[in-house]
Amino acid sequence: MVADILEEDDERLDLIDCPVLVTDRLILRAPHIEDVDAIANLADNLRVAEMLSRMPHPYTKAHAVDFVRRANAGEIGKCVYAITLAQNGTFVGCCGINYRRGAGKDELEIGYWLGEPHWGKGYATEAAHALVDLVFRATQVEKLYASCRVSNIASRRVLYKSGFQYTNTGMMDSINAGNVPVERYMLDRRTWIGLRSWTS
Repeated sequence: MVADILEEDDERLDLIDCPVLVTDRLILRAPHIEDVDAIANLADNLRVAEMLSRMPHPYTKAHAVDFVRRANAGEIGKCVYAITLAQNGTFVGCCGINYRRGAGKDELEIGYWLGEPHWGKGYATEAAHALVDLVFRATQVEKLYASCRVSNIASRRVLYKSGFQYTNTGMMDSINAGNVPVERYMLDRRTWIGLRSWTS
């Protein structure tokens, strides 16, 4: 389950202080150095990496260490979260909010990836709902964006369940798959208000 994170005014994104987010089954928090082994294990999967633009494959422990460092230094997005299970703290993937690539600083995008053992359990949808709620509650943003590879049926389903509507198809440069087609989606504040009672 993967959707790509791409890069508001200081008055918008900077208002988000990236609190820990708690859902029914998940805790979204900053990545910790203790997550490195789990990140490396789950991210070292071509089925995950080929759906993202910037995740290298093979993915090593050194990549994971660098990811945690950059995430906590704010170098790869304003809010980068480790997705963990509330029941036992197991790391299952990552998600985040960032500026939309190539669109200036007035548009935000969400993205996520889950390790393959955790696909099909609704975790990506639960995490996406938490990110959407955070953006619309903490900022004055009127529209939120997301994208996924055309071939990524599961991620498309997450976006639909989160209220996103298809806008167009474009191309994305992937370090693993070259230039690949992606679908772009948008969710506006009015639609979100009508969906605040999330259903899976």
